[in-house]
Amino acid sequence: MSRSLKLLIFGLVSASAVALLLTSFAFSQDLNRTFGIRLAIAPTIPGLEARPWGVLLGVGFWIVITLFASALPVRMPYGTLVSVAIAPIVAAMALGGPVAAGWVALLGTTEVRELRGRIPWYGTLANHAVTVLPAVVGGLVFEQVAGPGPKPSPSFSFLGTMAGALTFFALNFGIASVLVALRTGQTVRVVLVSDARAMAANGLALTPVAWLMTQVYGITWWAALLFALPLWTTRVAYHGFVEMRDMFTQTIGALAEAVDKRDPFTSKHSHRVKQIAVDIGREMRVNAQELEALEWGGLLHDVGKIGVPDNVLLKTDRLTRDERMTMNAHPVLGAQIIAPVTKLAPELPIIRHHHEWYNGSGYPDRLIGDEIPKLARILHVADAFEAMTAQRPYRMTPLTPEQALGELRKFAGIQFDPAVVDAFVRTPWVHGVPDPGRREEPRQIPLIGQAARNLTQTAATAPTAVPVAAGSASPDQG
Repeated sequence: MSRSLKLLIFGLVSASAVALLLTSFAFSQDLNRTFGIRLAIAPTIPGLEARPWGVLLGVGFWIVITLFASALPVRMPYGTLVSVAIAPIVAAMALGGPVAAGWVALLGTTEVRELRGRIPWYGTLANHAVTVLPAVVGGLVFEQVAGPGPKPSPSFSFLGTMAGALTFFALNFGIASVLVALRTGQTVRVVLVSDARAMAANGLALTPVAWLMTQVYGITWWAALLFALPLWTTRVAYHGFVEMRDMFTQTIGALAEAVDKRDPFTSKHSHRVKQIAVDIGREMRVNAQELEALEWGGLLHDVGKIGVPDNVLLKTDRLTRDERMTMNAHPVLGAQIIAPVTKLAPELPIIRHHHEWYNGSGYPDRLIGDEIPKLARILHVADAFEAMTAQRPYRMTPLTPEQALGELRKFAGIQFDPAVVDAFVRTPWVHGVPDPGRREEPRQIPLIGQAARNLTQTAATAPTAVPVAAGSASPDQG
């Protein structure tokens, strides 16, 4: 565990404990502040409805509801956990203020895996603190908006509940994202943006449900249990979303593995390229959608090789001109194969253009510089590094990481985007590897794509006809 993560956990746990103790002491002097959460049980049990017993029973009721709601959290793609426990916590906040919200968040979010010792003690403390502190702050915001009275009007109660819930959600998700980022080595922005949509939908959808639970609880406490069904269906929906994405990724991975296994030298090639590309993308701070495109595009970048004959794909000798043209057609074929899958539309430019050269000498479209999609430039570097450091039939001894990095630096500005190479140097793939650094003036070679474009523009703007030979730059040159 890093020093930064230790300091964050210590500060978070300390702040949560202080906030809960201070508010508990301050609000215990005025039980009217928590009157709304009092549990009105059957009159056959005399004395238990009186405060503070009624308040304690009410807090216990919402703790039990929260325990069930938080029992089966759903892990989102980038590590944050989503549960429907926000609804009973917010309901306790609206009924009993920050004290009730804090204690319900502290005790109600206890999980079975914590009791069985599957989570280290510091992880358990962090998991509870990341809920308690936002719940207390959210409760204070609720009272500022709804008013400190024991029974605010429905309109002020609703506005206060929304304000308190949004505060709770923002703090909870923000702190959790920082913890996940420090624990997994991801950037905070990637975690925030990646899982924000699902978490925001979770908070916005469940807050009105929480308010309705408070209204029903104020009339007949047991009727609040009827909301267990919509909470459960919401949890099932989140689980289905994550499960569907995982299945989609696994299917893509299986397809990539099938393509790679046609050649024993490229087994797992696409998986390694995907991992390298995603790490570069994180260093370049791409957004969540682009990171997902790199993940799936990395797996599928060579899917077009499924249409390359074995006598070309598995040939150990130098390819002839016609064989090279057949091999070089695989990006276009791959894009054609994937095009009918609308979900993979962002991956099409990666698949088609991952062999374009930065100076315009690549294929299939001879794009140059920033004309090449950014994600394709990232994948090109990842693909090249993996190929150079792996065994191939034309090179039985792979390059060392130091040699491969030297080649990337040598051809930065020619074959590779220098900014992408700079980002790659910061990834774990070359940690500890001597970096030769950028060349001050990269070696220049003819920019074939640019030359063809200039000649075409000259032919279009010239007042007289230009001979065909003057603009005949073949796309197969270079």
